[in-house]
Amino acid sequence: MPWKKTRDPYRIWLSEIILQQTRVEQGLPYYERFVGRFPDVFALASAHQDEVLQLWQGLGYYSRARNLHHTARQVAVQHQGRFPGSFAELKKLKGVGDYSAAAIASFAFGLPHAVVDGNVYRVLARVFGLRLEAGTGAAKKYFAGLAQELMGKADPAAFNQAIMDFGATVCKPAAPACAGCPMRKHCVALKTGQVEQLPLKKAALRRKTRYLYFLLLPGPEGYCIEQRGQHDIWASLYQFPLLETARRTGIASLQADEAWKKFPGKQCKVVKAGPWQRQLLTHQQLEVRLLLLRRSGKLPPAWKRFQFVRAGNVQQFGFPRILAPALKKIELGENPI
Repeated sequence: MPWKKTRDPYRIWLSEIILQQTRVEQGLPYYERFVGRFPDVFALASAHQDEVLQLWQGLGYYSRARNLHHTARQVAVQHQGRFPGSFAELKKLKGVGDYSAAAIASFAFGLPHAVVDGNVYRVLARVFGLRLEAGTGAAKKYFAGLAQELMGKADPAAFNQAIMDFGATVCKPAAPACAGCPMRKHCVALKTGQVEQLPLKKAALRRKTRYLYFLLLPGPEGYCIEQRGQHDIWASLYQFPLLETARRTGIASLQADEAWKKFPGKQCKVVKAGPWQRQLLTHQQLEVRLLLLRRSGKLPPAWKRFQFVRAGNVQQFGFPRILAPALKKIELGENPI
């Protein structure tokens, strides 16, 4: 992991934002692409947001990308390109919470702030036999205080990295290496047979299901696309025109619905429907289907809000990852479904 070999606050911050809610093996290629394209905070600050979102495509939680870009400009303008050297000032940066601020403070500046991630939760819960539900406010406060007390001030960066690595490689969520663990004599969970039960899990989330139909309408001007708003999934990314329904419905029923008559209108007919695809988000389950349309005559007024993009240019825009296969086919001049 290249961010372990540097004390550059820009690269440490970049890795922390990318790895929020993302596995290391998934985030590593994104980190390398960002560093290659934006080697310093000034390069990232001067980029257009659409370029940042396009490079982020596939990582999800796109607010992280927008915050990343905002903070780069904040650091470049307000701090002359230097990241703040204190925990309190780091927390004022958009998208930087307690965890990220502690990581940057300790790894870049050697400051005594404990980093508490899922690995640290697990190690502390098992070693001390703590039956606190992970993710609650009380648990966060207690674990943070305990980690801070254990860390000391000799080498905060080494302590933080060591306990996180220990949780990732020895005190693992499943099949932990208890037999050779150097903490086995002190581990309350091992002594009391609670290794598999700790830390206590949060109650499973109930996901809302949404049914999304993306409408692909080729024409002499190209394909219709639009940019999403700021207050829903895939914020600020681009998409094909979208029709959302309360439940799954057949194509014939869909085209007979009043919503279809208003938009996309009777001038547009479905000539091919793709298979249903599913994407799971933290709080939502998305059921997605692509519909290839053919139009006859002029487009209804409802389509005027869209922009037209030539087939060879669609990949220049940041789209949700679920649309990537269709975009690739469009770029190659193939049938997108």
